[in-house]
Amino acid sequence: MDKKRVSLRFQEVIETVEALPSDDQALLIEIIRQRLIEHRRAQLVIEVGEARDAYKRDEVHRGTTADLMEEVAE
Repeated sequence: MDKKRVSLRFQEVIETVEALPSDDQALLIEIIRQRLIEHRRAQLVIEVGEARDAYKRDEVHRGTTADLMEEVAE
């Protein structure tokens, strides 16, 4: 889908939401907010799993900020 078409579709969605009663708009906002939270939580679970796997493979380095700066300088 091209950018103009997406923009027009987005505008249609906004107009549809604006046509809803205020209570329904508030409910929709809450539903979307909760789904975004759930999506982010699922992403974090994946990222934590990847980090744990990297740690098990000994691909994670520990150290202080000074250690990091030394390594970067090398």
